Order: sequence, then C-alpha cells, then structure tokens
Amino acid sequence: MKITNIIKKALFALALLPCFMLPLSAFANVGAHLDKAPIDASNHESLQRGARTFVNNCLNCHSANYMRYNRLLEIGLTEKQITDNLLFASDKIGDTMKVAINPADAKKWFGVAPPDLSVEVRARGADWVYSYMRSFYRDDASPTGWSNCVFDPVTCKVSMPHVLYELQGEQTMNHETHHLELSKPGKLSVAEYDILAGDLTNFLAYMAEPAKQQRNHLGWFVLLFLGVLLVLTYKLKKAYWKDIH
Repeated sequence: MKITNIIKKALFALALLPCFMLPLSAFANVGAHLDKAPIDASNHESLQRGARTFVNNCLNCHSANYMRYNRLLEIGLTEKQITDNLLFASDKIGDTMKVAINPADAKKWFGVAPPDLSVEVRARGADWVYSYMRSFYRDDASPTGWSNCVFDPVTCKVSMPHVLYELQGEQTMNHETHHLELSKPGKLSVAEYDILAGDLTNFLAYMAEPAKQQRNHLGWFVLLFLGVLLVLTYKLKKAYWKDIH
C-alpha cells in the first residue's frame, strides 16, 4: 500500500512539473492576443537600430541598470559611435544605462515609477513587448490619454503614455469589431513602425540576456563533444568486453 501511494505521489509530481518549468512570460501572455516578435540576435543592424530607439526614447524614463554601454560593442558598434550617439545619460562607456528622469518625479507624474527594462523581455516575453508597443490607442477617459489592452486585457488601463505616437500615429478602438484602427497617420507607415517596434524588441531581448547567442553556440559544441565521446566510449566498451562475450 505504501509503495502504491509513493507511486501515485510521484506521478502527480511529474504531472505538475511542466507548470513549474514554464517561464513567467507564459503566464504574462494569458488573455491578450500577441503577434510574433521578429527576434534575431545575429542581426546586428536591427540591434543597432533598436539601441538607438531605446536610448533616444525609452531611456528618458526607463533605466537599464544591468546593461552597460560597452556591451554595445558586441553588436557591431564602435566606441566612438557609442560615445558620440548613445552616451547621453552618462560619461563613461563602462557605466550602466541609468535613467535620465528622477524616479520621485516620475511616480508623481505617472502614479508609479517606470520599471527598469533590463530583463523586461525575460519577464513578459518578446511577443508581449512587441505587441504592447503596437497596441496603444487614444482614450480620452484615461489620465494619460492612452490605453493599451495588451497591458491589461480587462480594463485596458496603462500608466505609460504612448511616447512613439508621433512615429506610429494615433489609433482608436473600434468597439464593434474590437480591433484597432489608424485614425491619424504618423511620420512612419504602418510597416515602417512595425519594423521600428521589432528592432526595439529585438534589442530589449538582447539586453535581457546578452550572452545568450554565445551560450547557444557553446551548447552545440558541447553536444558535439558528448556525441563523439559517446561513440568512443561505446567502442571502448566493445573492445573491453569482446573476449568475454
């Protein structure tokens, strides 16, 4: 009887295991329609454009305290390019990406201090961030004048205003079809803005885990080494036991 109970508990634990293995982003995505983000850590041009968008627009309110400017050298930028074009909130290339705004002022203006974005993609998922940046719409009932149903599928309330609205334009919610419609074009076309949002998301994904690509490459070499070792071990085993069998 005791053995049977142990087996039942083990099977129950195995059934729950996939739930514990799910990333936090899987739970963050529940309830919102998400579009696939164009993530490609090997596309340095996309990462460079994303870094430019992040520094020029996001770093005014959001910090990236786990990301140093000199890591941008890994995506193909030179030290001079970083210093001349991206190093606005610091003096040294080895510094982290500190926020330009005073957190106390931000909390007073927006009701909550803007979060650090160093690992935002790991927390919410790249698809969530990509869809979020493309889903702001005008809402006169909102304190900021904007709502976003990806952020909150129930109330659509969001504390952050749409800082890129001049580029995307203004969208409105069609409450009959529950789809967003472009009511006022921006400086970019819909396709161009989607590329910009994709580049920004791609950079945020890189920033959340800069060593991911190197780790993946190393993983393939490790698997190859283990595969060769397995073959050699099997041949050694055959040679060792040949006289017995």
